[in-house]
Amino acid sequence: MPGSAPISCLGPWPKDVGIIAMELYIPSQYVDQTELEQFDGVSAGKYTVGLGQAGMGFCSDREDINSLCLTVVQRLMEKYGLSYDSVGRLEVGTETIIDKSKSVKTVLMQLFEDSGNTDVEGIDTTNACYGGTAALFNAVNWVESSSWDGRYALVVAGDIAVYATGSARPTGGAGAVAMLVGPNAPLAFERGLRGTHMQHAYDFYKPDMVSEYPVVDGKLSIECYLSALDRCYSVYRNKIHAQWQREGLEKHFNLEDFGYLVFHSPYCKLVQKSLARLMLNDFLSHPNPNTETGPFTGLDAYRDVKPEETYFDRDVEKAFMKASAELFDRKTKLSLLISNQNGNMYTHQSMAVLQTTAQIAGQRIGVFSYGSGFAATLYSLRVTQDHTPGSSLDKLVSSLSDLQDRLNSRKKVSPAVFSENMKLREETHHLASYVPRGPVEDLFPGTWYLTRVDEKHRREYARRSLECEVQAEPELVRSSTTPEHIPSPVKKMPRFPAATGPSAAVSN
Repeated sequence: MPGSAPISCLGPWPKDVGIIAMELYIPSQYVDQTELEQFDGVSAGKYTVGLGQAGMGFCSDREDINSLCLTVVQRLMEKYGLSYDSVGRLEVGTETIIDKSKSVKTVLMQLFEDSGNTDVEGIDTTNACYGGTAALFNAVNWVESSSWDGRYALVVAGDIAVYATGSARPTGGAGAVAMLVGPNAPLAFERGLRGTHMQHAYDFYKPDMVSEYPVVDGKLSIECYLSALDRCYSVYRNKIHAQWQREGLEKHFNLEDFGYLVFHSPYCKLVQKSLARLMLNDFLSHPNPNTETGPFTGLDAYRDVKPEETYFDRDVEKAFMKASAELFDRKTKLSLLISNQNGNMYTHQSMAVLQTTAQIAGQRIGVFSYGSGFAATLYSLRVTQDHTPGSSLDKLVSSLSDLQDRLNSRKKVSPAVFSENMKLREETHHLASYVPRGPVEDLFPGTWYLTRVDEKHRREYARRSLECEVQAEPELVRSSTTPEHIPSPVKKMPRFPAATGPSAAVSN
């Protein structure tokens, strides 16, 4: 059963540690990128074709990183019928910092108060868009360590990506994802298969502590991203080759050994270029590539290029994007659903590939994470073979099967309204004694939202009713108080048993 591992079967490691359940939150409002092109006075297709973006979700002044994370955690727990005392570690990955000392994780602890569970390890992890990946690694490492007490780990990755007026603004977005981590997972981490690259660079950073806006060197950021991808892929291949050699296998790893590939997506066109980049790596590392037939057809002119000299080489880029187009359609395009229609969520890695249970069963999913500054890792997940109805994989896929419906249920607003919201956030982002002006009824039912910031910058939140009709303004709820529990009207997933480890067994 997902999340359970009988003590007698554990051995030195819990079995198949990874992602058991997942929930996604996206804002209720978005702006159309075609309309934004017209509003900004740029050439048609600059955002939609050049960046590959269709829509961009955004938050009014009613939402901040705390409210996003409160919403996605409570939705996950309600949907799966999980008790808060079954969680022993809570990790948050975010770069949307609203306090230099108090963690988002401590705000989320208000959701645990009714359960009486305060024995919950973990805090926030921050490094641009890499924070969610680091938080996920921390959770997996905890379950596989002597510190594990047998309960689940819960990982939350969320951000509000906003930019000053200009060329970077259409690469914004917002959202959060919550992931339940434990043994016997349908998405298990492949132990020892991580390629990491860390280096110093000022490609994207946020030195102004009272502004949400970053300082961006766009060209340098692309170079850092692609160079990190090259190096992570090289390290990953070396590790899997060593693993195969120990198993007596003599084969050369290439992109076909991934069932799917998911990339950090500042904008969708960069993801397409990234897959082409990996094909370039395969081509250059192949001892004797066939340039007469197959995917490398006609690429012999690029046999001696130096990767570090090709980051902005249009000829190389165009040739390998064309060569990898079919591979992109099969292995990556599906994962861009949320990124294309909602925009950049920073720490969130899209798992929209989890839509057809039988199709992904047994597959290896490669995931590339990049965070400016910079930090990057290429790692892989192995999908369980069991895709029978009611299996852990079936439950996970079913929980995400309505992603397009969720996107369609949002409210499209004009670029002028979007711009007004960005101006309001800019002017009020770090004010004390502030009451947000955005209408609560614009939020999805069940969404947590900011009610006020007091004179000491303490933030208070409430949760919108799950009922469809507009409710009276709820009583203010400070982030240190216990929220009223509102039962979810949505169909719940079957309950998971509590994770069971060597030191404790917590009933659900």
